[in-house]
Amino acid sequence: MSFHEGLGILVQVADFAVITFLNDRKFNQTMRNGTPKTIRLRDYKAPDFIVETVELLFDLKEEGTRVTSTLALRRNPKGDPAAPLHLDGENLTLISIKIGGTPLDPNDFVVTEESLLLRHPPDRPFQVEIVTEINPRENTALEGLYVSGGMFCTQCEAQGFRKITYFPDRPDVMAVYTTTLVADKHTYPVLLSNGNLDARGDLLDGRHFARWVDPFPKPSYLFALVAGQLACLEDQYTTSSGRHVTLQVFAEPEDIDKCGHALESLKNAMRWDEERFGREYDLDLYMIVAVSHFNMGAMENKGLNIFNTKYVLASPETATDSDYEHIEGVIGHEYFHNWTGNRITCRDWFQLSLKEGLTVYRDQEFSSDRHSRPVKRIDEVNMLRNRQFVEDAGPLSHPVRPDSYIEINNFYTLTVYEKGAEVVRMLETLLGRDGFRKGTDLYFERHDGQAVTCDDFIQCMEDANGADLKQFKLWYSQAGTPVVTLDEAYDPATKTLTLTVRQSNAPSPGQSEKLPQVIPLAVGLLGPEGQDLHPRLEGEPVAPGSTTRVLTVCHQEDQFRFVDVPPGTILSPLRDFSAPVRLHQNRKPEELAFLLAHDSDAFNQWDSGQLLATQAIQRSYAGEDASGLLDLMVSAYGAIAQRGASDLSYLSLLLALPDFDYVASFIKAVDPIRLHEAREGVKKSIATELATVWSALYEKHHEAQNRQFDAAAIGRRRLKNLCLDYLAMLDTPESHGLCMTQFEQSHTMTDRMAALGAIVNSHHPQKRDALDRFYETWKTEDLVVCKWFTLQATCRQPGVLESVQSLMKHPAFDIRTPNHVRSLIGAFTQSNPANFHTEDGEGYRFLADQVIALNGINPQIASRMLTALTAWRRFDPSRQLLMQGALERVANTPELSSDVYEVASKALAK
Repeated sequence: MSFHEGLGILVQVADFAVITFLNDRKFNQTMRNGTPKTIRLRDYKAPDFIVETVELLFDLKEEGTRVTSTLALRRNPKGDPAAPLHLDGENLTLISIKIGGTPLDPNDFVVTEESLLLRHPPDRPFQVEIVTEINPRENTALEGLYVSGGMFCTQCEAQGFRKITYFPDRPDVMAVYTTTLVADKHTYPVLLSNGNLDARGDLLDGRHFARWVDPFPKPSYLFALVAGQLACLEDQYTTSSGRHVTLQVFAEPEDIDKCGHALESLKNAMRWDEERFGREYDLDLYMIVAVSHFNMGAMENKGLNIFNTKYVLASPETATDSDYEHIEGVIGHEYFHNWTGNRITCRDWFQLSLKEGLTVYRDQEFSSDRHSRPVKRIDEVNMLRNRQFVEDAGPLSHPVRPDSYIEINNFYTLTVYEKGAEVVRMLETLLGRDGFRKGTDLYFERHDGQAVTCDDFIQCMEDANGADLKQFKLWYSQAGTPVVTLDEAYDPATKTLTLTVRQSNAPSPGQSEKLPQVIPLAVGLLGPEGQDLHPRLEGEPVAPGSTTRVLTVCHQEDQFRFVDVPPGTILSPLRDFSAPVRLHQNRKPEELAFLLAHDSDAFNQWDSGQLLATQAIQRSYAGEDASGLLDLMVSAYGAIAQRGASDLSYLSLLLALPDFDYVASFIKAVDPIRLHEAREGVKKSIATELATVWSALYEKHHEAQNRQFDAAAIGRRRLKNLCLDYLAMLDTPESHGLCMTQFEQSHTMTDRMAALGAIVNSHHPQKRDALDRFYETWKTEDLVVCKWFTLQATCRQPGVLESVQSLMKHPAFDIRTPNHVRSLIGAFTQSNPANFHTEDGEGYRFLADQVIALNGINPQIASRMLTALTAWRRFDPSRQLLMQGALERVANTPELSSDVYEVASKALAK
């Protein structure tokens, strides 16, 4: 018989055999009791069995998908020669199990809530066939196989594959997969999985099948399938060696017209990776699927990336400039994983930053080369200092390579991703771009097809460059943010500047003492007229060199002596934010203003302005006179605005105030309401004093632009909308009219959202009307509705909690949709300090209620929402008690998931 008919009979016969087995079988299941188990890096052991191949057959049904898994196994010479076969599995109904085609006796295996144990597996190579049944419709946690909007899709990282079938679900078990999908052809006309399409055809009863073969060994977390009614946008790409690759982006039919930017971004990423890292794509087909229900931003499954719709769909009418930039960055990130994550993967989940930190660095460089490098770098550092530094200083602090975890999903953190990327960036700074490229070339050559560790990556950097990076590896094992203190001593007689550098790192959970780390400290010197000097250390010959020197700090205290330094020279330290550290240096406001006016390093010029503004806000917060600092700021901002810049996006950053979280990092026991009021007061002063400047800049750069997303157009919008934000602070009829005119006449979502945001955060008399009109216009566009939620959730005016609670009852809100939760609950609790931290603690009680509700729906999202309470020790005593009480209520909730338990228990630990 033909293959097609044989497959149909196979599925029908399997159904009959399994039902008979199920009626005769009782399961020995054990429930998890007490404290969840802690997994530790030091306990790592090689797998006892190697899986050579995996053949999967899915009979897809929303309430009863049947999975037949055939594994070809052999004992691992590095494992225990007498070990039983342990297979992970959760929320599975076991239907049958066979070895070599023979059903196992019930006494030969044990089924628990979390595993399937085969007591006496053969010592020779053998095959296990396992049939399980799952219910994708009930899978609200969105791990494993689930249904999203009538579409089947998967999320298997980190440990979702065990919710599909029994398997040694760990990243160091790599196998070649063949996947066959069977489904109703009318309901699910598109059937996708990893690799290349090998066969497809029609079956009996209106069903059809597709078989996919992935020739590259991969871990189970990279498995993926999608089935549904999808439209496809297709293109071709020719690699540098001449290979032809088909590119496909899938989305629901009504959204396919919004996929063009994603497809272009993919081609740009493929070309960039060839040019920068010498990496070509390796399959004949590369697919991206946009899914509305997705816990993460996207997933790099081999050849079949599954994306949150937020990072695929874009049109000038529905997406902002930042949406376009984020889509390109995330598309690039997942593509770059093909080599840094897929071809070479992690040995265990403690090595997560091996793939994520390295790939974040790669996507950052991609975006920097595609757009404005200074703006991209500032955005990266803002994220790091405002979010990751807080994580480093709190109860959830952990190293880039953690020592232990309870729930691995909780370690997809800014420390692993963003700080991990900074660690990689420091390697490039220390070794140089050419030395770093030699190291990555060796890494790809030496470890292709393997599951390796962070140590293996560092070893390649050492071997390729003849370098000693033993001390540098402390960045992977020590938690916390090092504090670097600078002291300067100038000798006018000898014209020498002695720089003393001290480093320290405060205790963090599980690490009471820290060793000195290797810190690349990039510095420059500015002469009294603002000119760049050539820093020369004592004992070095006189020779032209770079105006930026990288000093290698590696002791608790280091000294560097610069010679031929003229009087009045100003030090420009930590250029381009060369290391993820907190810099302590006594800076006079006049020095900061000088650097803001003259520093040639774009990052330090911007950072000097941030520090100057922070000093003004701090004085206002302390109830002190800040008028002198405000005068300096007005003068500096006015001069910068008048001087202008070719990069308008960068100019807008120079003229913007520091974020609330950055200013808060300088204050112990923060009163968030008082700090918010101090920042708003400084902002209103700047808005008032420079009102004519903001108006002139707005008029100069306010152009009717449609479908223009080049750097110049984006920069014009970014600058003019900053000016609009300042003018809206005046809350006058004139500013109200300006905002409403832009709202009504905008041709891009960027301008429309900026205007509506200014309206929402003012006392505009037509605020409610504008919000209602916006919703009526865009209510069929879910991603735009999420923006509408966020604007209201982050409003700085009082009474926002009541608005958020009302919006949770809105017909457009669904608590089962992660994007809705993030855009409303997450935006309110993490990006609205003035309203979340009210003195009555209602914001904390609200969040605890939502975390408890989400715990039973989607534990991953619940634990992420809870992090808004974990830094409770940063705040004033009264708020500490209220936040602690909310955490304790969550921690004492019955049937708490391991995701939420870990976050709550660590946050409350002394």
